[in-house]
Amino acid sequence: MATIIEFSFPTEEFALEETLDTHPEAHIEIERVVADDPEQITPYMWVRTDDFDAFEAALEDDPTVEDVVMFSETGEERSYQMTWTGPIDFLVQVITEYSGTITHADGSADGWDLRVVFPDRQSLSRAYETAQEAGLQFDVKTIYGSEDPRGVQYGLTERQRNTLVAAFEAGYFTVPRETSLSDLAERQDASHQALSERLRRATGNLVESALITHGDGSDE
Repeated sequence: MATIIEFSFPTEEFALEETLDTHPEAHIEIERVVADDPEQITPYMWVRTDDFDAFEAALEDDPTVEDVVMFSETGEERSYQMTWTGPIDFLVQVITEYSGTITHADGSADGWDLRVVFPDRQSLSRAYETAQEAGLQFDVKTIYGSEDPRGVQYGLTERQRNTLVAAFEAGYFTVPRETSLSDLAERQDASHQALSERLRRATGNLVESALITHGDGSDE
């Protein structure tokens, strides 16, 4: 049974410490992490901040960041792809050594919240022991099996999942619709464009994970 661990991690032992220290209002949401090579960690993220120009300048000076590329933006968010180096390497090495996958990460000046899925509890226990022996400081929030409903994330970030659930409960997906995107955006305290982008990203992740990645490969 797959086992999920959710924990918090200080910025000084992960990534973007200098950037988040100089921009404490910023919030980062990792959409996915590519870590084929532990020395080349490539996250895809969405960022909310008061001053994107200053934030991007801070990224350029951050010793844990290389090769920043902005992909798109809404009125409130921008998406980036970048390479992380430095102290994050060891943490990702521990995770990948025991077949773990980072499925969600939120970052701010207060630290990082991560969700990692391991193939079984034994793999998680070994990774945890290795991290403890190395002196990594983190706060475990919860550990649960994949049969727990919270573990069925289908590749969604927490915010994407919450948005989809709110849209469903409001009748956005019914025929005919019981609420408009504008009304839903107002309830979510987001702009029309930002919510539209979030719903599309969430739907894309859901389809990829549930139907493509986990599909049976048949033509039916």
